[in-house]
Amino acid sequence: MVVVTGQSKASATPDDAMSSSDAEDDFQEPATPTATQAGQALPLLPQQFPEVVPLNVGGMFFTTRLSTLRRYEDTMLAAMFSGRHYIPTDAEGRYFIDRDGTYFGDILNFLRSGDLPPRERVRSVYKEAQYYSIGPLLDNLEDIQPLKGEKVRQAFLGLMPYYKDHLERIIEIAKLRAMQRKARFAKLKVCVFKEEMPITPYECPHFNSLRFERSESEAKLFEHHCEVDVSFGPWEAVADVYDLLHCIVTDLSARGIAVDHQCIGVCDKHLINHYYCKRPIYEFKITWW
Repeated sequence: MVVVTGQSKASATPDDAMSSSDAEDDFQEPATPTATQAGQALPLLPQQFPEVVPLNVGGMFFTTRLSTLRRYEDTMLAAMFSGRHYIPTDAEGRYFIDRDGTYFGDILNFLRSGDLPPRERVRSVYKEAQYYSIGPLLDNLEDIQPLKGEKVRQAFLGLMPYYKDHLERIIEIAKLRAMQRKARFAKLKVCVFKEEMPITPYECPHFNSLRFERSESEAKLFEHHCEVDVSFGPWEAVADVYDLLHCIVTDLSARGIAVDHQCIGVCDKHLINHYYCKRPIYEFKITWW
């Protein structure tokens, strides 16, 4: 029996080598790539947009000029419709933006003619303007109510670096107590005080002079923690205790937490001689349902 085997490349003779002309004759054009291969291998061409652009923003339909979307070059919309990025279209050929379109009309009205939304929509439109990075609209909204007032309020709250932490503590304590008692609501004590130094009613006329006459060792006698769950203060500003209480209730309410509060007295801790704490104590009632 004779067994015939193919020659290995190593054993091939120079005569068997393919000449350059043979290689050209045997060269074949590659097969036409599939759609998947083309998408992987070929870069997408710049997308062309019509002058009048139909839009589908989260299921809401809009129509505007291309120049309106490109009004401010540093915005997300200008970048999306610059041609450098691919924008998908829906079944009707509208360019699709996967975003809630409730306030997109307010965005377009500003891009068209500089119109600002009514006051009740300012906060929501501001959030959308942040998403689309529309700087001029953000600047305009920050200069009107309620955002202008919020900037002033935040400047006041900036005097208390642990304000947000204290809010979280109020929520956590109220939640824990309600769960432990299987109750609909929970109560906790909160101290809100503006002045750092303790006073009594008859010391008020002499307060400014007395506070500078105390030595460092005597001042330490006034440092104490009232027997409460959370304590806010002190701070130096015109805003008073009632202003801070309003901030606390407003921020808790913004998180969907129902809260009532009332003053239930003052801290009567005796410090030294005839000095008592006298910081106001408030009872907060957090209702969960």
